[in-house]
Amino acid sequence: MNEVTASMAGTVLNVLVNNGEEVAAGQAVVMLESMKMEIPIESPTAGKVNEIHVNIGDFVNEGDVLLTIE
Repeated sequence: MNEVTASMAGTVLNVLVNNGEEVAAGQAVVMLESMKMEIPIESPTAGKVNEIHVNIGDFVNEGDVLLTIE
């Protein structure tokens, strides 16, 4: 399992993928808002989304797991 983590603290603006969806390496999977900027969080690897750990509106800290990819 590969974990996609938050690169900085912020609020989840949008989850761009669904459970079971195939993603490509470098694909934006979550949008965070931090300091009034939108920050795309990209998948580090290709695979299938196994589990989404956040919801829109959640506050996350740097390093928090957003989703896992198998």
